[in-house]
Amino acid sequence: MNPVERLVRAVDRAQQRRTALAVGVGVVKKYGDDRGGLLAALITYYAFVSLVPLLLLLSTALGFVLHGHPDAQKAVVDSALADFPIIGDQLRQNVHTVQGSGLALAVGIAGLLYGALGIAQVLQHTMAEVWNVPGVKRPGYWPRLARSLALFAVLGTGLVAATAAAGLIATTLAGTAARIGALLLSALLNTALCLACFRILTPRQVIARALLPGCAIAGPLYTLLQSFGAVLVAHQLRHATEVYGFFATVIGLLSWLYLVAQVTVYAAETNVVLTRRLWPRSLVQPPLTDSDEQVLESLARQEERRPEQHIDIDFDDPADPDDAAGDGSPGPRGSPS
Repeated sequence: MNPVERLVRAVDRAQQRRTALAVGVGVVKKYGDDRGGLLAALITYYAFVSLVPLLLLLSTALGFVLHGHPDAQKAVVDSALADFPIIGDQLRQNVHTVQGSGLALAVGIAGLLYGALGIAQVLQHTMAEVWNVPGVKRPGYWPRLARSLALFAVLGTGLVAATAAAGLIATTLAGTAARIGALLLSALLNTALCLACFRILTPRQVIARALLPGCAIAGPLYTLLQSFGAVLVAHQLRHATEVYGFFATVIGLLSWLYLVAQVTVYAAETNVVLTRRLWPRSLVQPPLTDSDEQVLESLARQEERRPEQHIDIDFDDPADPDDAAGDGSPGPRGSPS
């Protein structure tokens, strides 16, 4: 054993003996086992696709509202929206002529429906992948569609509740107390909203209590990301030049969405690791820990696609000389099948 491997194995033994470190390593390894980065990228794509038609809908609705209302036009020109890249320049230059379009409204609604249903389906797929649900046990299209509609209803209710709570704090408190109260309330609401969404998206065989730890972590992180996004728009993007602002907006938005998606996937992975006690995990193999074998077994069974298909998993013992020789004879724990 060379000095580098000796050091790595010493670190591995140390993290396996400490519960907090072992759980953290277990979450990170489970994220890698489930290809969490790809799942987060897929969530980001559909989130971005759904935002573009949403912006089209907002601009169309704004055209209907502003047309023939000079006071409303002046209020928009004087607002922070007029300083936003691309959109702001168009509003300042064409605010008196902007008007809604029925075609743009129809295209925006169709695009928003496609993107919103897409991200709801991807989130359900992500939860099924994270919990390693076999393909044969996953719900069909219509149950997934019903869950998607329930998800939209919960998100809409949460948005209304968050807006009302923010308005209540703004009218009852002022200064630093208002900002701190708003952040704390936002963290609580985001945690509750995350728990409700996870309950809708996660397979029914998972009990609701198992979803709480990840949501308790994700809720405050969502609040921090929301605050960071607001600061970015207010102090960086709103005064950017037209070309630079366009690229900065797109790159910043994609990066922000990817961070939100990663928080979501890591929160789900945390729930799985804590519920199934998937720690300690080994950094260097062999040997595999019991948690390593449990994860590998779940990944293999996840590939069952038909009721008549059954996957049996076994593991060789690396200490058995027959297994090490690779002669195909089963050791004490059998051989892979």
